[in-house]
Amino acid sequence: MSMTLPAIALICGLILLVWSADRFVDGAAATARYAGMPPLLIGMVIIGFGTSAPEMVVSAFSALQGNPGLALGNAYGSNIANIALILGLTALISPIKIKSTVLRKELPVLLAVTILSLVFLLDLYLSRFDAWLLLLTFVVVMGWWIWLGLRQRNDSFEADVDLELEVDPMSRRAALIWLLVGMTLLIISSRILVWGAVEIARGFGVSDLIIGLTVVAIGTSLPELAAALMAIRKNEHDLAIGNVIGSNLFNTLAVVGIAGVIHPLGIGMEVLYRDFLIMGLLTLALFLVGTGSGEQRQISRVAGFLLLSVYIGYSGYLISVVLGIV
Repeated sequence: MSMTLPAIALICGLILLVWSADRFVDGAAATARYAGMPPLLIGMVIIGFGTSAPEMVVSAFSALQGNPGLALGNAYGSNIANIALILGLTALISPIKIKSTVLRKELPVLLAVTILSLVFLLDLYLSRFDAWLLLLTFVVVMGWWIWLGLRQRNDSFEADVDLELEVDPMSRRAALIWLLVGMTLLIISSRILVWGAVEIARGFGVSDLIIGLTVVAIGTSLPELAAALMAIRKNEHDLAIGNVIGSNLFNTLAVVGIAGVIHPLGIGMEVLYRDFLIMGLLTLALFLVGTGSGEQRQISRVAGFLLLSVYIGYSGYLISVVLGIV
C-alpha cells in the first residue's frame, strides 16, 4: 500500500484530535461549572481527564485492533513528553512556580503510582488482572482527588482554575453541545489516527511501540502543550503543572489499564530499561522539584533546558533505533 493515504490519515487525525480535545475540555469544564462543581475539583478531575482523553481513546482503539504496543507507547511516550518536552519548553519561556499545596500532595501519589506500575511490568507481561488492579488504583486515586477537592478550599490552584473558567464563559447549551461534539470527534479522529499510524509502522517495518512513543505520543500530548503555554501566558503556573500531573496519573493508570483489560500486553525488555527508566527518572525529578522548599519549588529555565535536552536525546535515540544505527 502507498504511504500517502496513511500519512494523510495520521496528520488529519492528529489535527482533528487536538481540536476536538480542546472543545471537549472546554465543554466538560463549563458543564461541571453549571453543575456547581468547585473550581479545584474541575481542575483536578475534569481538565485532567479531558487532556488525557486523546491518549485514552487512541489506546483503547489500538488495543481493540490488536496493537497493544501502540497503546503502551502512547501512554508512556505521552508521560515523557508531558514532563520533558512540555514542562521543559514552558519553563524555558517562563520559570514555573509550584505554589499549590494540593499539587504538592499529588506529586508523591504520581511517584507511587509510577513505582506500582513498574511492579506490574517486571515479569514483562501486563495481564488483565494487572490491568484491573491499575483501574482499581485509578478509582481510589479519583476518590481521593474528589475528597481533596471538596475539602481543600482557597488553594492557589483553585484560583488559577477559577480565573481560567471566567476568562472564556460558555452558555449551558453550548457547553453540552461541545461536550458531545468533542467526544464524538475524539473517537472518530482517534480511529483515523490509529489506522494511519499502524499502516505506516507496517509499511516501514517499525514497531507500533516506537510509533506510539514518538508521533502518536507527541500528537496526543498537544492539548497539554497548548494548555501549559496558555496558562503561563496568563501567569497561571499551577494550572500548567496541574495539567501535566493529572494527565500523567490518568495515562499511567487509566490509559494503560483500559488497554490491558481489552488486550493483555507483552512487554519488551527495552520498555523497562529505556522508556520506563526515562519516565521514572523524569517523574522522580518532578517530585523532588515540587516537594522542595522555598525557591526550590519551581522549574527554572536551567531545569527547563535540561528537561528539553533529555527529550531531544531520548527522541534521537528512538530515531537511531528506527534507522538501525543502534
